[in-house]
Amino acid sequence: MEVIVVESHPEKDNSEEDRQGLQVSDETAHLISHDPWYQVAFVLTNAVNSAYVLGYSGAIMVPLGWIGGTVGLLLAAAVSLNANILLARLHEVGGKRHIRYRDLAGYIYGRKVYSLTWALQYVNLFMINAGYIILAGQALKAIYVLFRDDGALKLPYCIAIAGFVCAIFAFAVPHLSALRVWLGISTLFSLAYIIIALVLSLKDGLNAPARDYNIHGTKVDKIFSTIGASASLVFAYNTGMLPEIQATVKPPVVKNMQKALYFQFVIGNLPLYAVTFVGYWAYGSSTTSYLLNNVHGPVWVKMVANLTAFLQSVIALHIFASPTYEYLDTRYGRSKGGAFSFQKLSFRILVRGGYLTINTLVPALLPFLGDFMSLTGALSTFPLTFVLANHMYLMVKKNKLTALQKFWHWLNVSGFSCLAVAAAVAAIRLIAVDSKNYHLFADL
Repeated sequence: MEVIVVESHPEKDNSEEDRQGLQVSDETAHLISHDPWYQVAFVLTNAVNSAYVLGYSGAIMVPLGWIGGTVGLLLAAAVSLNANILLARLHEVGGKRHIRYRDLAGYIYGRKVYSLTWALQYVNLFMINAGYIILAGQALKAIYVLFRDDGALKLPYCIAIAGFVCAIFAFAVPHLSALRVWLGISTLFSLAYIIIALVLSLKDGLNAPARDYNIHGTKVDKIFSTIGASASLVFAYNTGMLPEIQATVKPPVVKNMQKALYFQFVIGNLPLYAVTFVGYWAYGSSTTSYLLNNVHGPVWVKMVANLTAFLQSVIALHIFASPTYEYLDTRYGRSKGGAFSFQKLSFRILVRGGYLTINTLVPALLPFLGDFMSLTGALSTFPLTFVLANHMYLMVKKNKLTALQKFWHWLNVSGFSCLAVAAAVAAIRLIAVDSKNYHLFADL
């Protein structure tokens, strides 16, 4: 049974020594305070450099162009770092470690916002994972097309295979901290497809004629595409589950989480920038939502790139599915025995298998990756990472902020609220347009 504390004591500020043994906000079946800051930094870096980076040239740069895309990526990184630092500093509010986003929101606002935050976060994670399954499916189809372009293996079939492999991995890895060696393997996979995409894009760009970098479409189309791309910008940097990731880090949890965030935004983002900019430079407005579909090169090299993108997507999905798994394991799967006891393994197969079946069906029905990124950014990333983080910081630190600081945080709350509404409308319109152009279970 979950216990939600709704009495707020924002003025309480424990010393670092006192915080080492803080009680957590609720019980959990997963490990907490277990990982060094650099392991958490690798989790964040793997998330930001997942196979999604192969889509940013098409999803961000094509609708925004050189100036809008470049400025937007850098500005989004700055505001995302600021919002995540604010959220990390709220992890120990009121003398407890709030190991879930909903626990923190419930402590500050009460049960209604607890439930709203829970809903927003799980919608966010569900759609992120739907995107990973689309990416994995696209990678599988790209491998098949390299050898047999006969149209027999369609994208929905590839998405179903990808969902099955993700389920097998979910059965074998019980919780986020258990990833350990998989994080290193995931980093190698990321480096492989990023380096291959960079090298092949650079070769194509050097050998290609002048590219078209114009932003195409009607005036209305451009407006909606720009708004939708703004949601993809913030989607690129944010997980929507920072408290859950911070729960795994060893004390001092705020300082160590800040180290991990600085690593992500200073060093970890560099591969993302490289592949996004070089991909757009090489192919211009014809860049697709999956960059490896644009590149030309030896078949075996392209196969390696697509295979590593597929495998990395499987690992990255597990990161974003972990809050859902943690809830299910804590609420329903707390049987005795080790992580691989018959009871716990059977539970994971039944429950995680069911969750991933649903999570695979949705992207198979509507395999529009760019639209999923825009809708996720609009419905979840804007509210969770920017609106809620700034407002929670105002609520907790209101007696310690200057008038200028309060104005800045309120500006963020109001500005990002408006952006969230506009981006949601734009994303829904994009999905509606694509749904008219393509049938369900489309083979894109």
